[in-house]
Amino acid sequence: METAASWVILFFGGLIALAVVVVLLMYFQDLLQTTHTIRRNYPVIGRLRYVLERQGEFFRQYFFALDRQEQPFNRATRAWIYRTAKGLGGLIGFGSTNDLREAGSLIFVNAACPRLEEECVPSPPLVIGPQCEQPFIARSIFNISGMSYGAISKPAVRALSRGAAEAGIWMNTGEGGLSPYHEEVECDRIFQIGTAKYGVRDLDGRLSDTRLREVALRVKAFELKLSQGAKPGRGGVLPAVKVTPEIAEIRGIPVSQVSSSPNRMVEIKSAEDLLDMINHVRDVSGRPVGYKAVLGSGVFLQELCDAILRRGRNTAPDFITVDGGEGGSGAAPQLLADHVGLPLMESLPMVVDTLTAAGLKDRVRVVASGKLVTSAKVAWALCMGADFVVTARGFMFALGCIQSLQCHKDTCPTGIATHNPRRQKGLVVNDKAQRVAKYAHWVNHEVNVLAHSCGLAHAREFRREHIREVQSAGHSKPLDVLYPYPEPVAVGARTVVSKS
Repeated sequence: METAASWVILFFGGLIALAVVVVLLMYFQDLLQTTHTIRRNYPVIGRLRYVLERQGEFFRQYFFALDRQEQPFNRATRAWIYRTAKGLGGLIGFGSTNDLREAGSLIFVNAACPRLEEECVPSPPLVIGPQCEQPFIARSIFNISGMSYGAISKPAVRALSRGAAEAGIWMNTGEGGLSPYHEEVECDRIFQIGTAKYGVRDLDGRLSDTRLREVALRVKAFELKLSQGAKPGRGGVLPAVKVTPEIAEIRGIPVSQVSSSPNRMVEIKSAEDLLDMINHVRDVSGRPVGYKAVLGSGVFLQELCDAILRRGRNTAPDFITVDGGEGGSGAAPQLLADHVGLPLMESLPMVVDTLTAAGLKDRVRVVASGKLVTSAKVAWALCMGADFVVTARGFMFALGCIQSLQCHKDTCPTGIATHNPRRQKGLVVNDKAQRVAKYAHWVNHEVNVLAHSCGLAHAREFRREHIREVQSAGHSKPLDVLYPYPEPVAVGARTVVSKS
């Protein structure tokens, strides 16, 4: 017994001695270093400041932030998506925490005599590119925005594709190319061609017609990505830690090196160049072709409409995905994410009105993208004139994202934005696919519920007069007053929007 007690005393004595040595080493290290003032002035204790600061990122959303206070998505929004994805419904008790006195709040104009259930019909599908050899009949209003395999993990892509197939929605591949995991099941896919042309380029990095024809057999449409909400004016970035051998092979790039796309396609320097590229891809593939962009102003879009009117309506893009500057699920420089690109609330009506004034709105479908993760925001976009809505981060929440803000570090704790096999184990594909499908189903359903309350048969009947925007406490205006419908005004060869 005495021997055992002695060993215990020696063991704990050794631990204490080791701890003292470690603290002394930390003390002298802090005292001698010249980089951190706090550690130099308060050795050892000063390190707590950095520990607490780091932990605050994770605990703030649980203990300190109010339900509708946090950014980029508050707790109330995330909780609603989690419940919806699980099929638990969006019911609450004792009233809403949404403050309708706050400027920017949306209020739908309910009808005195809303539609009965038997008077309502499903939202009809829309055809994208009816003049193409192989038009795309898009069945769903709400769909999955571009997320590349590489930016998100293999099980995440598999769950999204299976969920898309079950819900009857489309998924965008993102600029990282078409992986085997996008094709495990048959679903509607839009292939995004980024500035680096991953998946459809030759050995020299130029657009390959051969690859275009091959990919066209497996997708419904092509989208040229000019820019995205996370980083307008900057090409896509995949950190080196995420460039695995498989991803490198799919993209045609070196392993474990940063995958950095050019800031723009070298072929596109003007509106005329963009139309040339769109028509080339469409002629080669036979599929509808559109483009995705973040607006900085309405100048380029006006130039594009002028070029279309000179060349003919059939030369127009089949759709335009307008991404708000507030968008962004991937790695991005904070400077660009914070300060570049118009928010969707400003850019979406600009796109719709410019196309309307040019007489092209019936020719070019408008897809809205940028923090549209709830049914109300989707309905707002339809009221503004969008034909479809896409989201990336909404479906990331459906997959289980907890907004840990680690998408760019390969340390995502939910297995969505990491290639760490241990972390990916938590993402069970079949379960998350069901959540993706339920989230898509209920958003599409609730958008129609909003339409019925406004006296409409389905959501595609939404117009600007069906929604009001709060200007200040107790004062709101309908969107058709804030954003009047434009009248075409011909000025020489140009067609301009009549409102300022």
